[in-house]
Amino acid sequence: MAPLRLAGIPGSLRKNAYSLGLLKAAQEVAPRDMEIEILDITGFPVFNQDDRDHPPAVVTAFKEKVRRADAVLFSINEHNYSLSAAEKNVIDWGSQPYTASVWPGKPAGIMSASIGAMGGVRAQLDLRHVMVFLNMWPINRPEVIVPFAADKFDAGGRLTDEASRKFIADHLVELARYTRVLTHQH
Repeated sequence: MAPLRLAGIPGSLRKNAYSLGLLKAAQEVAPRDMEIEILDITGFPVFNQDDRDHPPAVVTAFKEKVRRADAVLFSINEHNYSLSAAEKNVIDWGSQPYTASVWPGKPAGIMSASIGAMGGVRAQLDLRHVMVFLNMWPINRPEVIVPFAADKFDAGGRLTDEASRKFIADHLVELARYTRVLTHQH
């Protein structure tokens, strides 16, 4: 079977963001039959409906990578009980125009990390609401929710908490299974 290709989408523009650290950990613990490309979202302008039919090159390249991916892996930060502005902006660009949205039918995994006790769970719930409209197919379990993230990453942004790394590995195994079922690759 061909390896599954995942588009990893970070939820922050910060260089050592926890969401980026989760994606790098996912690359390290991914099953052998899975390739995760972390997509760069740093150059995206704020979505403007006037530009949707002629998006900037960075958006066009992003959409093509998501379109080619078998599944997406969102790694999100929680800002004010919700998705970060960067994450929502990327989602909006990917959905426009609606006739060319890259999201419908796409299997998805969701991971989050936060400095608080909730670990980003509220942002995950908001993302799930958005996915209903986008007609995406997120897996439900196992969840990857990393609370008190400041204690679980080193100064370079590497996830050092073994329990969290295990949750990511298990999440990816289920995402692979789910993706193969949905795309009839089993």
